[in-house]
Amino acid sequence: MLPLYFPLLQPAGAVEIIAHRVVWSLLFCVVLLLVTRTWTGFVAALRDRRTLGLLAVAAVLLAANWLVFVFGVLTDRVVDAALGYFINPLVTVALAVLVLRERLRPVQWVALGFGALAVVVITAGYGQLPWIALTLAFSFGFYGLIKNRVGRSVGAVPGLAAETLVLAPLALGYLVVLAATGQGSFAGYGAWHAVALVSSGVVTAVPLLLFNSAARRLPLSVVGLLQYLAPVLQLLIGVVVLHEQMPVARWWGFGLVWVALVLLTVDGLRHRVRPRRGVRV
Repeated sequence: MLPLYFPLLQPAGAVEIIAHRVVWSLLFCVVLLLVTRTWTGFVAALRDRRTLGLLAVAAVLLAANWLVFVFGVLTDRVVDAALGYFINPLVTVALAVLVLRERLRPVQWVALGFGALAVVVITAGYGQLPWIALTLAFSFGFYGLIKNRVGRSVGAVPGLAAETLVLAPLALGYLVVLAATGQGSFAGYGAWHAVALVSSGVVTAVPLLLFNSAARRLPLSVVGLLQYLAPVLQLLIGVVVLHEQMPVARWWGFGLVWVALVLLTVDGLRHRVRPRRGVRV
């Protein structure tokens, strides 16, 4: 539902919105650390150089993902953003092979081929690379990869708190500059606008905490297969609510991605059923 939320934050621009998301998400996470009594895990993550380094990389990927998504929403490219999150499960599965050395079955390879063909079709139809979709897919794919590895030793709340802490100095500095130059929107457009910006912390942190919790408990390939609902809703919002255009090339591209996702889903279900049948025999 974020494509309906971020336009409410205008006249704040994409960078200002991201800065507020970072600052208020950090404060929300601090409250959660107190409530859940997970300060120990947070401090341990900051003291471990390797863990902190990985979380810093995750934070940069997360900031890039946020910025491109908000930019896409504010420039009437919600459908492109939806395409990015449809492609994301394919990127996640590909990373499972290339980085984690997981083995893919033939059907999964075919699915990845359909995904690559979809990008080619959309690029040829538009005359330009769908950079918003690809940036969202790869940034969140790599973010999920890092969280899958680091999350085994760092809890969801301490992990997100550490990531927002890494980004907070730059975000806060940017907001201070905006306020000092009179270009910020926080104090100039009424109380409801300020409340909406502050609420971005909760709106941002809750889904991420749920995602981080899932990434800690599930194989990376399974995490990829579960991320279908969000792009479906985003596509419906873009086409039905916001009336964005869907040329033929875009429909063909989406169709190829959907074929890939159906192949992955069916193959995943068959793969889960077979071992159970073997046990029964």
